[in-house]
Amino acid sequence: MSGFSSGDGRLQDLEAGPSKDNNDLNTNLDPDADTSDPFDIDQTKNATPQTLKRWRQAALVLNASRRFRYTLDLRKQEEKEQRKRMIRAHAQVIRAALLFKLAGEKGIVSGTPVTLPGAAGDFAVGLERLALMTRDHKLSALQQYGGVKGLSDLLKTNLETGIYGDEVDLLNRKTAFGSNTYPRKKGRSFWRFLWEAWQDLTLIILIVAASVSLGLGIKTEGLKEGWYDGGSIFLAVLLVIVVTATSDYRQSLQFQNLNEEKRNIQLEVVRGGRIVKVSIYDVVVGDVVPLKIGDQVPADGVLVNGHSLAIDESSMTGESKIVYKDKNEPFLMSGCKVADGVGTMLVTGVGINTEWGLLMASISEDTGEETPLQVRLNGVATFIGIVGLSVAVSVLVVLLARYFTGHTEDPDGTKQFIKGRTNFDDAFNDVVKIFTIAVTIVVVAVPEGLPLAVTLTLAYSMRKMMADKALVRRLSACETMGSATTICSDKTGTLTLNEMTVVEAFVGKKKINPPSDSSQLPASVVSLLNEGVAQNSTGNVFVPKDGGNIEISGSPTEKAILSWAVKLGMKFDIIRSDSKILHVFPFNSEKKRGGVALQGADSEVRIHWKGAAEIVLTSCSGYIDSNGCLQSINEDKEFFKAAIDEMAVNSLRCVALAYRLCEKEKVPTDEEGFNGWILPEDNLVLLAIVGIKDPCRPGVKDAVKICMDAGVKVRMVTGDNIQTAKAIALECGILSSAEDATEPTIIEGRVFRELSDKEREQIAKKITVMGRSSPSDKLLLVQALRKGGDVVAVTGDGTNDAPALHEADIGLSMGIQGTEVAKESSDIIILDDNFASVVKVVRWGRSVYANIQKFIQFQLTVNVAALVINVVAAISSGDVPLNSVQLLWVNLIMDTLGALALATEPPTDNLMHRSPVGRRFELPCSCQFPLCTLVFRTLIL
Repeated sequence: MSGFSSGDGRLQDLEAGPSKDNNDLNTNLDPDADTSDPFDIDQTKNATPQTLKRWRQAALVLNASRRFRYTLDLRKQEEKEQRKRMIRAHAQVIRAALLFKLAGEKGIVSGTPVTLPGAAGDFAVGLERLALMTRDHKLSALQQYGGVKGLSDLLKTNLETGIYGDEVDLLNRKTAFGSNTYPRKKGRSFWRFLWEAWQDLTLIILIVAASVSLGLGIKTEGLKEGWYDGGSIFLAVLLVIVVTATSDYRQSLQFQNLNEEKRNIQLEVVRGGRIVKVSIYDVVVGDVVPLKIGDQVPADGVLVNGHSLAIDESSMTGESKIVYKDKNEPFLMSGCKVADGVGTMLVTGVGINTEWGLLMASISEDTGEETPLQVRLNGVATFIGIVGLSVAVSVLVVLLARYFTGHTEDPDGTKQFIKGRTNFDDAFNDVVKIFTIAVTIVVVAVPEGLPLAVTLTLAYSMRKMMADKALVRRLSACETMGSATTICSDKTGTLTLNEMTVVEAFVGKKKINPPSDSSQLPASVVSLLNEGVAQNSTGNVFVPKDGGNIEISGSPTEKAILSWAVKLGMKFDIIRSDSKILHVFPFNSEKKRGGVALQGADSEVRIHWKGAAEIVLTSCSGYIDSNGCLQSINEDKEFFKAAIDEMAVNSLRCVALAYRLCEKEKVPTDEEGFNGWILPEDNLVLLAIVGIKDPCRPGVKDAVKICMDAGVKVRMVTGDNIQTAKAIALECGILSSAEDATEPTIIEGRVFRELSDKEREQIAKKITVMGRSSPSDKLLLVQALRKGGDVVAVTGDGTNDAPALHEADIGLSMGIQGTEVAKESSDIIILDDNFASVVKVVRWGRSVYANIQKFIQFQLTVNVAALVINVVAAISSGDVPLNSVQLLWVNLIMDTLGALALATEPPTDNLMHRSPVGRRFELPCSCQFPLCTLVFRTLIL
């Protein structure tokens, strides 16, 4: 037994900590939790520590510490959280203490930032001053260096083109300022796993019994014959320990590799005038890093420029507070997230010289967690453990009674115990053998392999899913995905290739064919279009000096429009230098548009808008025709709407470009005024409407069909025009025919959002396509579907998708286009952004359940057979046909080797022809044995 008894007779789990009284316990549990049965669970995503403790205390009856060794260590988790709070509160003290601790290994001087020989190197500013300025947010120190521009000169960085970025330059910077890595605590060694594996209480009792049996055997029968029983038990126990430790160690290595992959964030930096993607570990001091909504700040730094830049610093300060950054508050902390706006930062501190590096170096990341299936199987193991313990006690009582009443005989017919004649040593030896048999029955009866099999199967699935382009962030997502009944998928990039090109363009009422032929347009219109595209963009155009191919970076939509403008004759760098950006309204997924205010060389202030065509069109009062003349849009609005609809029917994404002049007196004159300035978005002049082609991914139609055949309904939730969404849905097979495309099967987000909660729940089941949806609409749909009993998987890539990803049973973020905020909120990252990979995840999830079914049937068959044979034999003959050594070998095979064999079986195609498991998992069992019925009833509670 791995616990102790409290005063009221209830058992407590040593790991979970002292048990609370009932009133206290109930007040700390989830309000929806049913405390009458701790294994009656409906939702384990983000379970509270109290709930986890409750599961442990309920699973205590036998071997709880051994059973939960595969999952989260609650004590260590609590210590980690306390350490985080301590670091946040006493960052400088912790810094000095940690540096002192690491001094021997790294050559660090106590109480100073990490330095390497020749700290300043070729640079005019040293690491100590940089670290002090950034850590203490000393604005005066930054001003002494001449502001950001002066600091960049000291760091040999061009704020426009970044660092040179060749191998020599990078090496010099890493030598002078360190690399963006931090010392990590080593994982547990194999010997540590061995130490933990043998500390199971029942195994310790067996070792003691084997020692006594070995000593008495050698004493009574001599060394040559007397070591058999005790030595055999020792060998069997040793094998159980080694195999258990080996499987645990392999899992640990697997989880470490997955964590390393999860931490290796790819981000964009400016080097040599071009935007390049690098690993977060390769960021160096002096790097210029563009930031946009959803990005993680990769290192400590100062703001170069930004517009409405808001940072979520809760990961460092512990407070859920958004901090706006400007020239008065320019310091950025590593590990924080960009909540809003855009900006550029200059890196001033990396790795251990940042608070985030210190935080990560001081804590170890635990990967264990309880999954729904593990929790239920722990309930089953507890139930069977009680049965096994009862059987073992019964066998012990029967054998002892028969022995001491003289009913037990040797093979030659002589009684083993005769009162007054049998000496103490012989009687003690016989009693030890009987006790060893009873303990061995307990070891065999308790199905420790159930939770182990789940962990093994999940670990195996996680590794294989990596090969299928899916990185699992939460262990339970593997099994939950097998229960999914509906998938709410994005369109762009998931169902489509996300390789966009402009294939149609309307300027005024004239369709430009081909769309990039500037000769069909007057110079004034081309100039305005180029200005709007170049300045109202987070993308970049790099023209190599040697005359190589032009490189265009940015989101797929930005790249498509920039490429179109380049073909029209746009000189990106010249236009950017000719006009000055006054204020930026970053693209907003709620409003579906973004804008920029700029002042040209002629001192005119123009505001350019770009966004969803029909939404921008509603704000337009005029348009420029193909001759460059301004026309009223009132009479021609229907023409433009028809043009947009026609493009949408052809599955094109429609984007409108518009602008307006702004009176100088309405433009703020200081930075404070700009921060509160809302760009005018009425009386716009329409410049152009472009249709962007984004073809469906190859194989996505087959993947959707597989889902449909498997009973998993695929729903498309997109921000695109309803007609575009319908066209893509028909092409992908989400809609079977155009006749099906009627409300509410296909619906707009605003219509769905205006319904009452009850109406939403009723209509959600019927929705197949939702167009022009905002992130809040997606969240409402997920909530409505979950209330209706669906197990919902959701794909998303934007920062605003985070609530829906968090709310869903399984959140699937995109590895290529997904923001860091979206990835942090998700359970699985789809590395290739492909819907076909989502289907593979469903397949692996179902494989988990299939493998567990096989293992439970195998284990229960062996368990029941061994228990029944021993009980019947003990009662009828006073002896057991399966001795301790044999039972231990059976335990080794069915608990550990059986789990390894059955839990690592790959999925078959037949799995996708079954109905989804849903929220309740029932194990089909062909046998009618009462124990199975009880076990399965326990399992599905």
